Amino acid sequence: MQEFSILVGGKAGDGIKQAGNLVAHLFNNLGYWIFIYEDYQSLINGGHNFSIIRVSSQRVLAHRDQIDLAVAFNEETIKKHRREFKKDAILVYDSTLVRNLDNRKQSIGIPMLKIVRENNLPAIVRNSVSLGVLGAICGLDFNLVRKIIKRSIPQKIEENIKVAKIGYLEGKRSKINLDIKKLKGKPKKLLTGNEAIALGAVKGGLEFYVAYPMTPASGILHFLAKNEGVFKVKVIQPENELAVVLMAEGIIFTGKKAMVGTSGGGFALMTEALSLAGQAELPLVIVLSQRMAPATGVPTYTAQGDLQFALNAGHGDFPRIVVAPGDSEEAFYLTQEALSLAWKYQTPAIILSDKHLSESVFSADLKRKPKLEKPILWKGKGDYRRYQISRSGISPLAFPGNPRAVVKATSYEHDEFGITVEEASLVKAMVEKRKRKGETLNREINRRKAVSVYGSEKSKVAILVFGSTKGAAVEVAKKLKLRCLQPLYLKPFPVKEFKKKLEGADKIISVELNSSGQFGRLLREQGVKVDQEILKYDARPFTVDELEKEIRKVL
Repeated sequence: MQEFSILVGGKAGDGIKQAGNLVAHLFNNLGYWIFIYEDYQSLINGGHNFSIIRVSSQRVLAHRDQIDLAVAFNEETIKKHRREFKKDAILVYDSTLVRNLDNRKQSIGIPMLKIVRENNLPAIVRNSVSLGVLGAICGLDFNLVRKIIKRSIPQKIEENIKVAKIGYLEGKRSKINLDIKKLKGKPKKLLTGNEAIALGAVKGGLEFYVAYPMTPASGILHFLAKNEGVFKVKVIQPENELAVVLMAEGIIFTGKKAMVGTSGGGFALMTEALSLAGQAELPLVIVLSQRMAPATGVPTYTAQGDLQFALNAGHGDFPRIVVAPGDSEEAFYLTQEALSLAWKYQTPAIILSDKHLSESVFSADLKRKPKLEKPILWKGKGDYRRYQISRSGISPLAFPGNPRAVVKATSYEHDEFGITVEEASLVKAMVEKRKRKGETLNREINRRKAVSVYGSEKSKVAILVFGSTKGAAVEVAKKLKLRCLQPLYLKPFPVKEFKKKLEGADKIISVELNSSGQFGRLLREQGVKVDQEILKYDARPFTVDELEKEIRKVL
């Protein structure tokens, strides 16, 4: 596998994310697969930000520890990451601000800040200078650099091209030439997990998106708002998360598809309304993007500590759907499926993401068609019963504005018409109706392909993961010839399929990003015996190398 890793580092305000994206688009146009890990502090200015862009001839879903090429906009980048540089790593740095601290032979010092200032441009335009340098040392034609700038930078395009050319010529003078070859593959879509969730929702018929900004789910709000005219999705930002979820439920009651997005703290505020959706049988879809620690925690870093919260939030018994995509492709497809299943079963659905999935960039191939369901609508015969008791537990839907139907939604226990009841027999009948609906949903999930298997399917050692931890685990499993299982649905849990694909494994290892083994607990509840847990809880995701070391330890 031909691959290399590029690190771009600086402080908040230097445009590190944009710089990383420019690099990614450069290699995407050469046919390579891309993965970008974004690391930034909860600061508007200052601190240390960096992006790691992994470029490969094969699909990659996680980053590695070692760096082949670094672009440093400040000295802190070199100080913090020099141990990660390979011996023959190339260093590109802004000599206006940075010294070559380790006297690396393969280094290119260019006065980037001086160049942009001489051209009356802001410091952030150093991104274009560095892109020019990178294009030169990779042996690429400058026309490709020009093409990337034209596509990616919205203003002062010619000025950016001009300084990129200066960087390109400086790179040529360095005599460093990596001679990167163009692959046969075509450029692929580069999507963050948040963008993929948004696009999946649009494809699934989303009409309203309601959210209050909360990292790391905010990207969905920004992406949909930016493209509101294109997608024809109405985007609303109320004053807080309580208003968000209740407004969305009101929209859903009228028959319109709505979704909300938040992180743990916002989801905590939404839990009473989640129970309302369970009782009123409203198809509420919530994106829960996890971040590290309780309360405000570490707001711009990742974890998988809200799993049990997502599975059990709310009071009382009611069915729910919880999906956990592991990359942007799965985020795209599972969002569509969750939206369609929520409407078919008239029950809440949670799309469980995390910072690592939400904000990392993946190469994506979106050609597959997911299996989507349609809501069961009232045919207009007889008196309309919103909560009609049925064998499947699903009641036909009608919406306000239909002159032949009185449509109700209530937080109280009710009869088939939606009228409040307290009689024991009526309460029991409605509880059993919702229970049957959950059982019908459970059977449907167990008929779907709800578990993915990677690596050596006959290996006696199985690594079990969910969500974004998939990326590193799949690569390690393939290298060590182990089996890797990833459930796409966590509730209802696809027990039959999971156990069947686990047959023959005599050492089972669960891997997750929390300190209490929440995924391991879920597996044990499903009758799966976990022999070893690998837990990480420092607010960072597993790198491929790190997880490989941990797996080798337990083997």
